[in-house]
Amino acid sequence: MQTNTTGMSPERLKRLSARLSEYVERQEVAGVVAMVYRKGALAHCDVLGYQDVETREPMRRDSLFRIASMTKPITSVAAMMLIEEGRLLLDDPIARWMPEFDNPRVLRDPNGPLDDVYPAPRGITVRDLLLHRSGLAYPVTAQGALAEALFGFNAEVLPNGDPDAWLKQLGALPLMFEPGARWHYGFSTDVLGLLVGRVAGCSFEAFLRERIFEPLGMRDTRFGVRAQDSDRLTVGYVAGETRGQLIAHDHPERRVWNPGAFPSGGAGLVSTADDYMKFACLMIGSGRSGDTRLLSRHSVELMTTNFLTPEERATPFMGMPGFWAAQGFGLGVSVTDNVAFQATLGSAGRYGWPGAYGTMWLADPREDMACVLMVQLYWATQCRIAQHFQSLVYQAIDD
Repeated sequence: MQTNTTGMSPERLKRLSARLSEYVERQEVAGVVAMVYRKGALAHCDVLGYQDVETREPMRRDSLFRIASMTKPITSVAAMMLIEEGRLLLDDPIARWMPEFDNPRVLRDPNGPLDDVYPAPRGITVRDLLLHRSGLAYPVTAQGALAEALFGFNAEVLPNGDPDAWLKQLGALPLMFEPGARWHYGFSTDVLGLLVGRVAGCSFEAFLRERIFEPLGMRDTRFGVRAQDSDRLTVGYVAGETRGQLIAHDHPERRVWNPGAFPSGGAGLVSTADDYMKFACLMIGSGRSGDTRLLSRHSVELMTTNFLTPEERATPFMGMPGFWAAQGFGLGVSVTDNVAFQATLGSAGRYGWPGAYGTMWLADPREDMACVLMVQLYWATQCRIAQHFQSLVYQAIDD
């Protein structure tokens, strides 16, 4: 690494490696792959710990991780590509391609019975899906009878079954809120991915492969894991009741991690740190990576503009009050716009979105920097590794 090229201090980056190593040694996480890319070059890479703490299988730079909701920004880029081609408009009603969402109905009470509904004032638009203002919920973000119905044909955040059958089931349920009324986390991006496929006339998986993954060289990113790659899939853990206790939540040898027929645009991709860094560099390059342009600068600027109202930002996210104090939300990514309330060091204008297994990424236009952190700790809200990662990256900037 050349400090004068990336502007990162080698001595200060040692603090980052040391702190990440402490998380592994305390067994708060099994292993880590962490990368920092700045000013057109890889500034730092840590590969620490294990894919499997039981077998002591070492972590690899090309280990595969369930990136969960880090799938969402990729899906959002796919939709923006169709908008740039004139095949979609932000305010197009999705029912034009998805009759499953003709004449949506809305619950009078989000916690009420499924038959106490009224007609939605308007249909769901492409913009609603990108902004999570569609009125769609996850089973874990719904309430009452709606949550029970959603759990009937879905996992917590992953859809199950044939995509067309799933859309029919989802469209038959009432919305939790009116389209456009408020931000609410749910299956919006899964529907968006299937919409991309219908508009493009191919499967969503094929669109991602041909239009994003192959042009960027993301050869290890896909829905599910091929048999020949199963030895690279990390074990997914949950934290036990005592510090340092990791319990296998999803194990490659006990369950073949494969979402099956459903290409979940909200949470279904598996990837590597290097692959996701290629996507992050596309974003930090304003839609261009090397000689490859997938999006215009104007699309990236729109995606990274906050759309949340003060009322929406005052609402807790997934039970976390203050989540929106320092950041808003654009078209598929969160955007830091109030550094006075952030929990870490960092610039205003940086953006990204994490995954439920503890993975995270950020892109910082001001610093010309992208960062990727890969761990596998499900619902890692009590683990502070992501906060330490961000702060220790920023303290190492030396120009």
